[in-house]
Amino acid sequence: MKIEKTYLPLLFFSCVALGIVIGGFINYPTSKTTLGKKYYKTKLNKLLDFIDNEYVDDVKTDSIVDVTVTNILANLDPHSVYVPPSEQSSISESMKGDFVGIGVNFYSYKDTIAVIKPIENGPAEKAGIKEGDRILYADNFQLFGKKLKNEVLFSKLKGEKDSEVLLTVYRKSENKRLKVRVKRDVVSIKSVDVAILLNKTTGYIKINRFAETTGQEFHTALLQLKKSGINSLVIDLRENGGGFMEMAVQIADELLKDKELIVFTKNKKGTIDKTYATEDGDFESGRVSILIDENSASASEILAGAIQDNDRGTIYGRRSFGKGLVQREMDFDDGSAVRLTIARYYTPSGRSIQKHYKKGDSEDYYKESENRFESGELYEKGKIKIADSLKFKTKKGRIVYGGGGIVPDVFVPLEVSQGNESLEYVLQTGVVGHFVFEQLDQNPKAFQVLNMEQFQIQMKKDTFYLKQFQKYLFKAGIDLNLTKNTEVVNRYITAEFARQLFGENQYYQIILKDDNMIKAVMKK
Repeated sequence: MKIEKTYLPLLFFSCVALGIVIGGFINYPTSKTTLGKKYYKTKLNKLLDFIDNEYVDDVKTDSIVDVTVTNILANLDPHSVYVPPSEQSSISESMKGDFVGIGVNFYSYKDTIAVIKPIENGPAEKAGIKEGDRILYADNFQLFGKKLKNEVLFSKLKGEKDSEVLLTVYRKSENKRLKVRVKRDVVSIKSVDVAILLNKTTGYIKINRFAETTGQEFHTALLQLKKSGINSLVIDLRENGGGFMEMAVQIADELLKDKELIVFTKNKKGTIDKTYATEDGDFESGRVSILIDENSASASEILAGAIQDNDRGTIYGRRSFGKGLVQREMDFDDGSAVRLTIARYYTPSGRSIQKHYKKGDSEDYYKESENRFESGELYEKGKIKIADSLKFKTKKGRIVYGGGGIVPDVFVPLEVSQGNESLEYVLQTGVVGHFVFEQLDQNPKAFQVLNMEQFQIQMKKDTFYLKQFQKYLFKAGIDLNLTKNTEVVNRYITAEFARQLFGENQYYQIILKDDNMIKAVMKK
């Protein structure tokens, strides 16, 4: 399918919208929820029974219920949503921070399941599965030569803890088939991608979402960096659509002093619930820098807002998404769930950062993010629309604004040239990773004798892979010209090669070296 350049921003923000929906909910204690007056319940039940018993054709009543629930929620706000069973299980796993399976990163390459990399210390790696292996069979179930739905594929690879699956794999490097027995186990899904030093005194932590394990992951990463002697910390929340409020609070607590306000919520009854920092923080002094962009939402904005309003650190980047609504989740017996907005949250200065929406019009709501491309806001701070009526003051009296995301203290524009915003979408997806995998798969010895330093020198002076990536995009039907953004694209390609050849830390060492936001932080 050809993806025209003009449609890519829309596709990008459709993906972003989904990320915000599934990532941007806040976990509240479970309580009994009344679903409406008895009259309305009776009316709906009678209608469903009438259709079930009398309608001329057979109808799946459960599908009617799903549509009804979806339509009811669509008339509320953009973040009150129904999640069907097929999506809820994977979302729950992601937010829980682990799952039971074999532990491989893979994708479908030419109708075959190709292993990009087994997860370090995971069941597959321990059993001997290697990058480049093609998984042909799970027990006797054929996985190649047919387009399998994700739920079917996952059902064959996931399972109960300590259960076994016999994998038949083809190892291209040895040109032979192997049978490998893998014992399924708990596999962690990291929410903290990396914790590294940018220089001798500056630590960097990248958080991709706020899951149940994020607070502990961050704490471990912070202590590791403190042992290295840091006095400055950069927290990267770019592309982080949110998650559990408690995790944002835990991280803010690491950075703020005792009794400093982190966030407060207000429900329909006007009840206000305030959350304060404790005396237990492990980085209450030292410089703090937070990186945000237009896709940082929900819990990301809670953390950024708490740091900004308490004058604890500097916010770098572009205006965040603007989600200030709190959801509670209600699960159903069939595995589906409803996330219902039950409150608004406010930053310590009293700001609501929820952007404007009309009830029942989620399309325009998510299109607002796309409009930031067209308005030029992602390239010039002066193009950000700020309502003068929504002025608030930080602890030290600085002016900040509510009503549509966190406005950074230091603006950093998009790296791609104006008019080429679609490229930003491509670089943030798995397209680069798939390209690199295929290049290494075709020529596995290309970098075999090089160390990390030699590899970087070769990639810097060689434009071969940049040209190949351009051809790869055109062949995939992605009509993008890379000539105006060769430095940015080559950095992403080089970083992805480093990830697949040397590891995650090496990826970030390259991707951050010429990152404009990191440069802005290091200038201060």
